Amino acid sequence: MKKLVHAIILLLTTFWVPFSSSAQQPNPALHRLFEKYYDRESYFNPLQATANGLHQYDDLLPNDGSISFITARRDFYTATLKALHQFNRATLSPADQIYYDILEYTLRISLEGLNLHLEYMPFNQFISSVATDLPLFGSGEGPQPFATVKDYENWAKRMTAFKHWTDTAIANFEKGRKAGIVLPKDLVTQMIPQMAALAQRDTAKCIFYAPLRKFPATFSSREKQRLTEMYTRIIPRYVLDSYKALTTYLKNDYLAYAQEQPGLHALPGGDSLYQYFIKLYTTTTSLSADSIYRLGKIEVDRITQEMEQNKKVTGFKGSLQEYFHFLRTDPQFRPFKTPEQVLNAYQSIYHKIQPHLKKLFEFEPKTKFVIRRVEAFQEAAMGGPYYIKGNLKEQRPGTFFVPIPDATKINVVFYGLECTFIHEAIPGHHFQIALQQEQAGLPAFLQQNALYAFMEGWALYCESLGDSLGCYTDPYQKMGALNNEIHRAIRLVVDVGIHTGRLSKEQAIQYMMNHESISREIATKEVERYMAWPAQALSYKIGELKIKALKEKYRQSQGTRFSEPAFHYAMLKYGCMPLDVLERYLDEWSAKL
Repeated sequence: MKKLVHAIILLLTTFWVPFSSSAQQPNPALHRLFEKYYDRESYFNPLQATANGLHQYDDLLPNDGSISFITARRDFYTATLKALHQFNRATLSPADQIYYDILEYTLRISLEGLNLHLEYMPFNQFISSVATDLPLFGSGEGPQPFATVKDYENWAKRMTAFKHWTDTAIANFEKGRKAGIVLPKDLVTQMIPQMAALAQRDTAKCIFYAPLRKFPATFSSREKQRLTEMYTRIIPRYVLDSYKALTTYLKNDYLAYAQEQPGLHALPGGDSLYQYFIKLYTTTTSLSADSIYRLGKIEVDRITQEMEQNKKVTGFKGSLQEYFHFLRTDPQFRPFKTPEQVLNAYQSIYHKIQPHLKKLFEFEPKTKFVIRRVEAFQEAAMGGPYYIKGNLKEQRPGTFFVPIPDATKINVVFYGLECTFIHEAIPGHHFQIALQQEQAGLPAFLQQNALYAFMEGWALYCESLGDSLGCYTDPYQKMGALNNEIHRAIRLVVDVGIHTGRLSKEQAIQYMMNHESISREIATKEVERYMAWPAQALSYKIGELKIKALKEKYRQSQGTRFSEPAFHYAMLKYGCMPLDVLERYLDEWSAKL
């Protein structure tokens, strides 16, 4: 009887409690510091503020590479860290201790980054930056609002400021060139056509004129005419000319000095810079490049054995390499003829998993979810589908973006349609990010927090739930899941290999093709992604392995009391946090059960 009562109490407290933070009394002064930090950080990052639904800075475009901006940001982080340390952490509530730890980590890692002259490489073809984000915001389909005349005027100010950002970016590229801190040549050759496409002057094709074709019905004819004249004057001079200037500079000046090597090791101080990125993206100080490289090798070997078993299940008689070739080349695995068929396939997966979600989760986000094709100008540079967060307050859905440059080339195995959807959409990124944003009890800076080891670790962990979600019943989709998993394990080897000089670009591509079913074209794009975004690719496997290890630890310690939905609830309750903070918090959670 006692066991039954305990089970009922556990069920009530775990599943019927609203998805909110601790009911213990927060420290008012500490939360005022959190509010002040979030407001000032939004000022320094106004594009992100707009995406977060905070609109008081919608007219600002940060000149984030300027000396004055970097100095002001450093002063702000230093002052905030000092103010945070005025609080006695030991006297705070358990929830406030978590918030304290996350902010302290964020400030320390941010300050460290500001001292590394990251502005010398202002952008590339892959990482989010002002240059690459501007089209999304200016399209009329992104986070930038275009509902009022003031909204249109705000965007005009941002477009005007883009010239200043561009001038600073070119000046910083020059500083980097003189210091020997330059991007790899293979990346620069892709940046040139990307910038050239954004300099498109045909008003019918240029994405920046799109808002002029979508005026709200409430606008008067006079307002429409004034705004059209304003945009027609601003767009060519401040936007298109800026993209042209970037194109010309990269092509005629910078390209000749770009480095031949693919990794950071070739740069002055490159090894220290890479170690910083490892710390940034794994959110832990306990991992070295060497230890990650060894871990990657172990994981690749383990998953390879599972692939051998999958090969046997399908009845394929050849070697694993021959199986890879079969999966890459057999027409049955490339069934699509049109982009609509690709989008419909993902929509079918969405419907398939719906009935199974309640077995694993007792909560779902209120933010809506949609599936969309990637804009044409970005498709060629994108390696695969990805998620862009929504905003419940503004009724902007979370979006699963699918690049489809050629539907006939999309292979359902090495694209791993089912596991990719689970990772990028539901219950991966959409559940974690939307629930974090919707959680009213969290400080605002945590509602919008993004730490890759937690985010990507959670999403990759969710792929392992595919069987429970009604997926992977087809052995080839199961192979797609294994292919996705080994892909993340391979990243530990390849990312470290590139940036420490162990692997050349070609060797990295070949290593990928030797250990997973992947085309040379996609392997090349993936390697170029790791070149462009050092250590970010490490976050997936490092985070996933930590989550799985913690889950197994609590399964063992809790025994029959262990509940998978309860574990998921606890995992997502406070949103993103560094892995070290996550383990401390979950240990305390488990001890109280």
